[in-house]
Formats: sequence, C-alpha cells, structure tokens
Amino acid sequence: MPSFNFFQHWYPLLPLEDIEPQKPTAATLLGIPLVIWKSGADSTYQIFLDRCPHRLAPLSEGRIDESGNLMCSYHGWQFDRNGECQRIPQAENPNLITKQTSDPAPICGAVSFRTKGSRERARNNFCVTVYPSRQENDLLWVWMDAETPELAAKTDLPLSPQIDASKGFVWSSMVRDLAYDWQTLIENVADPSHVPFAHHGIQGNRDRAMPIPLQMVTSTMDLIQAEADKPFKTRITFEPPCRLEYEISFSGGDKRVGLITYCLPVSPGKSRIVAQFARNFAPRLNKIIPRWWDHIRNRNAVLDGDMVLLHQQENFLQDTHWKTAYKMPTSADRLVIAFRKWFDLYCEGKLPWEEVGINPVRTKKISRKILLDRYHQHTQHCSSCRTALKRIKFLQWLLLAYFIVAITTVALLPDSLRVSWGLWLGISALFGLGVTGILRFWLMPQFYFVDYVHSDR
Repeated sequence: MPSFNFFQHWYPLLPLEDIEPQKPTAATLLGIPLVIWKSGADSTYQIFLDRCPHRLAPLSEGRIDESGNLMCSYHGWQFDRNGECQRIPQAENPNLITKQTSDPAPICGAVSFRTKGSRERARNNFCVTVYPSRQENDLLWVWMDAETPELAAKTDLPLSPQIDASKGFVWSSMVRDLAYDWQTLIENVADPSHVPFAHHGIQGNRDRAMPIPLQMVTSTMDLIQAEADKPFKTRITFEPPCRLEYEISFSGGDKRVGLITYCLPVSPGKSRIVAQFARNFAPRLNKIIPRWWDHIRNRNAVLDGDMVLLHQQENFLQDTHWKTAYKMPTSADRLVIAFRKWFDLYCEGKLPWEEVGINPVRTKKISRKILLDRYHQHTQHCSSCRTALKRIKFLQWLLLAYFIVAITTVALLPDSLRVSWGLWLGISALFGLGVTGILRFWLMPQFYFVDYVHSDR
C-alpha cells in the first residue's frame, strides 16, 4: 500500500496581500520553521529555513539590508535570494565564503531540514536551505521538500477553478492559526451539517437544518469527492494534503459560491487555514464591505464557534479511536468517514512529526483567552486588520485630544461666545468622547478577543 508523502506537495502559506515586503515574515509548516522575504528589487518572495547556518538564530528576526540581502540580526551574516552567504562581518579572510575545502558541505537551496549526512561540495559552504516557492491565485506557495526542486517544478499547484476572474468570479481571502490539529480541521471543513448549529446566526440557522444526502463520487489517495443536492447543489473536493473546496450552485446553476480552504499542518495540536471566498455575482460587494470588517464580524466569528468545540473534541479523541468513539449513522457523515479512512490507510493515522524530529505530546486544554486569541492567530497576519487596528487606535487618540482641546477652549471663551460657540464645541466634544468609547470598548476588542458562548446564541 503506497504511503502519502506530506512533504512533496505545494502549500499556500499566506495571501500575498498580507505579507509585509519590507521585513522578514516567520511561518511554520509541518513543524519546520520558515522565513518569507524578498529583496527590494524582486517581485517574488523567497522562502528559507528560518535558521542561520552560523549559530541557528532565526532569520525571521533579521532585516533586509540596503544591498537587498537578508541579514541575520545575531552576527550580521548576509544571504542573497539563492541562499548563498554574501558577507561574514567577522571573517579575517575576505575570501572565506568562497574558499574551497575538502570537507563535505550542503548544496545551497537543496538541503532538506529532514535529511542529515554529507552532500556534494558546493561553491558556498555557508548557505541557507531554500524551499521552492511560487506565487499564484494571490497566494504564496511553498514546496516542503527542498531536495526535490525538479519534482516541484513538474507538480501542479492545487489551484481552485473558482479563483478565475475571466469566468466572472470575485474573491477575498482570510488566514488564521487554529488551536487544534490538521486532521481535526479537515474533518470539520468536510462536515457541512454542523453549519446551522455551530454557526447559528452567522452563517446558518438551526431552525432550518435538514438532512444532507451526501453521495461519494470518488475516494483515492490523491482525491476525495462528494456531492449533494440539498439544500443547494454542492460539490465538495478534498485534494490532499490541503485543498478542501466547496462549489455551491443555486438559481438554476447560474450563480455559484465557492469556499476554498487550504488546511495546513503547523505542529502537533496546531493548524492554519488559508481560505478564499469566491462568487460569480455581486462583484461590487468586495469594494463596499471592507475586508477587515468581514473578518471581525463574520469570518473570525465562524472560526471562534468551531474552536471552542473542536479543541475539546480533539482532547477527548486522544484517549480513543474515531471508529469506536464516533457514532456516524447518516449520509451527512460520509465525507468525514471517507477522510478518516483515507488518513488511516495512507498515513497510518498520523502526521510525519517524527521525520522532523518532533515527538508529539498529549495536548492539554487551554484557557478561552488563549483559545480565542484573535490578535496572535489572525490580526498580526492580516494586512487589512493590522492597518484598520492602527487607524482605529490613532482615531481614538485624536478624538480624545479633540475632547480635551474643545473643553479647554470652552472654559477659556469669553461669556459673549460661550453660549453660541461653546454649546457646539461641547456637543461635538461629547460626541467624540462617545465615539472614542465605542472604538475602545466595542470595536478594538474584536481584533483581540471575543468570547463565543454557544448557549447565548
């Protein structure tokens, strides 16, 4: 029976619009620390192993220097876009980085974090591991086996046919880190019947829940597909290891909505979802509704509702096996069953943590403040939410300053002007203070933490 290789596949790390080009960005995938960066003159990003070969300091804490190289902030070693060391400030011999020796050394850009041993001699003895990367469909993709760039070049990206402007589709994106494992994330997204209940009042209505007659179309190592006719004509596609996509048709098939999710295994008990929301109608809505507003009021709320359920479900499942623990008698459960069988058959029911030197330990329950920490899970990764939060903070202080100045001005006005001018200044100052309170106590917290209590909905 063939086994599934998680490393020889393409994964999207982030939407391109959420990457800050002026500084390195850290990410983790399959337990491997990565750094995303680009030279000022480049239009494409590079992805390195996030470890300086000198003393293993994280390159994501470095900077992009004036020459366009990635500089390690520990000792100043500099690396070009190919991962080759260009400068060692401490070197007495300026030719050190190009000096040939008989010692075996790794080839720049072709050494897997998972592999040890000697390699063919390279020109540069102090290179960084470079992972193949591509930019397509507004996403930054990485191939997680640095030893097989030729295979990466021949392998298609798991792109969605619904991310296609030529077919009338428009879309937006979202990224969030999640406090549960990859297989729990896949299982959850593959289950449409939870939506009316887990997301009541946001994306569903429990009073309108109905049976979902899922029919399996195919189930192989490389593709699982299911279809349903109710409540809408829907096709669900799982292309391992990460693409899980819904294609929903209504109004006679003319209108289509797509939920394209990429489910990334980050580390034991942690995953990341990179989602794209597509549709072929109402194109102006994307311009009218700010992306950050959609995130805090809709997308994050959906993920919060899942988080409080799935984190505990995953803890319970650690003590047993899904076959004996789950009771899944309906056709709505068929895709979850198909995925769980696929995971057992081709992956032996586990992710390849041992291959990267990680010993999975039993996950523990965490506080709701950490579990639903929107800032560290989403806001810091999202350019729209980062910018909106910064502007809200600035507006809050501006309105507070206006309140102080306005009230002080009213106090200093002569009696003849205090009634005419002072009244309006006072009203506007109080209005500004009220807006400040809304920003401070209602809007800003939605970028940080919002508790999700299912019984209150």
